[in-house]
Amino acid sequence: MAAALKRLLVANRGEIALRVMRTARELGLETVAVYSEADRDALHVRYADEAYLLGPAAPAQSYLDIEKLIDTALRAGADAVHPGYGFLAENAHFARAVGEAGLIWIGPHAGAIETMGDKVRARKAMIAAGVPVVPGGTEPLGSVAEALEAAREFGLPLALKASGGGGGKGLKVARSLDEVEGAFSTAQREAQAYFKNPSVYAERYLENPKHVELQILADKHGNVVHVGERDCSLQRRHQKLYEETPVLLADDVLGRLREAGIRAAKAIAYDSVGTIETLVSGGDFFFLEMNTRIQVEHTISEMTSGLDLIREQLRVAAGERLGFVQCDLSFRGHAIEVRVNAEDPAQNFRPAPGKIDRYREPGGLGVRVDAAAALGSVIPPDYDSMIAKLIVWAPTRDQARARLRRAIDEYEIGGVPTTLPFLRSLNDFEPVAAGTYGTASLETFAAVWGPSNGAEPALGEPPEPGTAPGEVLRVEVNDKLFFVRLIDRPKGLDASRGGDGRPAVAPKPPALARGRRAATGNDILSPMHGVVVELDAGEGTEVGEGQVVAVIEAMKMMNEIRAHRAGRVAKVHVRKGAQVEAHGPILTLE
Repeated sequence: MAAALKRLLVANRGEIALRVMRTARELGLETVAVYSEADRDALHVRYADEAYLLGPAAPAQSYLDIEKLIDTALRAGADAVHPGYGFLAENAHFARAVGEAGLIWIGPHAGAIETMGDKVRARKAMIAAGVPVVPGGTEPLGSVAEALEAAREFGLPLALKASGGGGGKGLKVARSLDEVEGAFSTAQREAQAYFKNPSVYAERYLENPKHVELQILADKHGNVVHVGERDCSLQRRHQKLYEETPVLLADDVLGRLREAGIRAAKAIAYDSVGTIETLVSGGDFFFLEMNTRIQVEHTISEMTSGLDLIREQLRVAAGERLGFVQCDLSFRGHAIEVRVNAEDPAQNFRPAPGKIDRYREPGGLGVRVDAAAALGSVIPPDYDSMIAKLIVWAPTRDQARARLRRAIDEYEIGGVPTTLPFLRSLNDFEPVAAGTYGTASLETFAAVWGPSNGAEPALGEPPEPGTAPGEVLRVEVNDKLFFVRLIDRPKGLDASRGGDGRPAVAPKPPALARGRRAATGNDILSPMHGVVVELDAGEGTEVGEGQVVAVIEAMKMMNEIRAHRAGRVAKVHVRKGAQVEAHGPILTLE
């Protein structure tokens, strides 16, 4: 490691902050953590050599405050700043501010971030470099009329996408001309809310393609290599849940994709780790976007290549050469990553912040867990819902899938619902087993998945005590332990107490998902804690059954709240920009 890099500030939180710090420590670097008031007890804070409070939980007052981050880095005596992913990781202004403060930016140069951060500009750059792009426009749309013209030119379904977007935010699909106006206005609204940039462009929406990304690694001396591909097609709301490498595609398609990815990186003089994202349909692939940062799913590329991508990122940021060429890299075995989120899959992946009251990670050969969670950890409502990333490696794909199944069965998390039961079922879904899935496959599966056909407790997971009929009890018979599901509560058993004599845990009221109707009598309720970003009804307004009356942002997701019945609004309980508690009233109907 170059002598100039001795002390690293990680301008992020959670598992990625911890992941970066671990590699930094192996390289002999001192680490500095930053945290919000909601993260005082977080593991990355305890792991670092020093930690500094940024401010309140709201990201705008903590992890997104550029001036405060720079001041903290200088105060801490840091030499460099690593942005992790999310927050300011792809913010060119932050990258420049770090350099102007005399610090090393752990990422690509600001020009590359700017070019690829704006999707319209990125499309133009890729067209100039001869990289195929999805058929669509190269200019922002200025009106509904222009969006309708794009639909006629490029065909339906049409994707309306935020120019500064990513992760499915600011992306709406119109499948008919009648849907274009609504999709355009909603995409603009989300683009402004998430990225402070309402620009939207249009491109053809490909039905159920594969979402394949290429891991790029480049230095400041013009050397560029790829570190293999990843299939990231299994997504909910355009956000990934299950990723694997290598990708099951024909060799000639992979060869052309790799060559185009290297060409794309060289066209913008890329100089860090990054990811070229593409959509693959049949034998064709199309550039989608480039993520100018370390990617969440970089872990599986590490497992098959043997490279520590954070180490390489730190090295090239310090000015070192890669030290190897493409033919020096080889890829071995098969790796899968699943994202363990605090969400309720049975309720359309409703975000579910809360406190973890039981936690045990899986282990064994070929199992890796990147997490910043432990017993007693709190998943706050202010950030995304990820608890951990579970990664497995094995010599073959079938063995990797079997290892993932076993690891999920061992993973215990209590206190909040998680995606683990859903991921266990998804792993055995026939298109996943066959490798024939696309971007629409997960949501197709989720539509028919539920507690009755896949959400059973994982093997070895202690049941919740005393929760009414349907609970699982542990029973010992002749010194053998059995798990017994209670169908009818025995007569004489106090319904207020569990089978062990302790007070029973009252079942939580059903939390409703995005787009579902949240109501009790005349009240329209918020199904989760969040911020009111849109309020589409006032006192005296007539609303129809199923009409969207508010949009709640919770854990980086937009959640539409719909009226459960028609009526006139008698009272408004919230205001735009304010926080609302879970099950708190939004409107009352007459």
